[in-house]
Amino acid sequence: MSEPAFIALNDVYLRYPAHQDEEGTLAVAGLNMRVEKGEFVAVVGPSGCGKSTLMKLATGLNFPTEGSVHIDGAPVTGPVSIAGMAFQNPVMLPWRRTTENVLLPLEIVAPHRQRMRTHKAEYRERAETLLASVGLAGAGDQYPWQLSGGMQQRASLCRALIHQPELLMLDEPFAALDAFTREELWCVIRDLHAQRGFTTVLVTHDLHEAVFLADRIFVMSARPGRILVERVVDVARPRELDVLYEPAFVEIVQELRGHIAAARG
Repeated sequence: MSEPAFIALNDVYLRYPAHQDEEGTLAVAGLNMRVEKGEFVAVVGPSGCGKSTLMKLATGLNFPTEGSVHIDGAPVTGPVSIAGMAFQNPVMLPWRRTTENVLLPLEIVAPHRQRMRTHKAEYRERAETLLASVGLAGAGDQYPWQLSGGMQQRASLCRALIHQPELLMLDEPFAALDAFTREELWCVIRDLHAQRGFTTVLVTHDLHEAVFLADRIFVMSARPGRILVERVVDVARPRELDVLYEPAFVEIVQELRGHIAAARG
């Protein structure tokens, strides 16, 4: 018997609560998705298709109206502690230095919160090592307002990874950045994934980003969202930025663009 997928969404429906006598909004319907341990997948689709809803379902921030969600073989009944998340807005606390912002999840996530007081130096060293791995060596003592947008997003990635999660959820984390910074961060996350092997789910509107980073890409329908297409990215790793201009890469981007155009109707 084969092992269960690391992430499994099984015939999931989610209707957001209605106001008064309204029926509510059906965000996803018949949503099925399988992600293997260590895999990097991307989710794309038209605006409002339920991509962010999928992220919340997989991390226990929302629960299905029907169907089931399993992470690492266990049903999701609350927030998933083995997950780290990074969003479009880094949301750094302005009164905390960068290292302290990175350490914030450890004050919340068990079992780290119990050890923080007695092992602070160990955790600070872990944060500084992570910051150095994304090109922020020496920036730990700076406040968020002293960092550029790209630097803040790098720090946000470190904060998502500080508790060494098995699952990394990325909700359009690079969308607000300029093109050059965005491509630099693609390479950062590519290298972190290669080094650490965590399972990654990326929600993005950027098809080049999806194809550059992912092993597989899921295309969602218009609302209510479901998976229309699964596309394996048969582009060899490791991938350098030059691959963005190769015919095989461009062909996959154009194929995905066509699926999304059809989904929009």
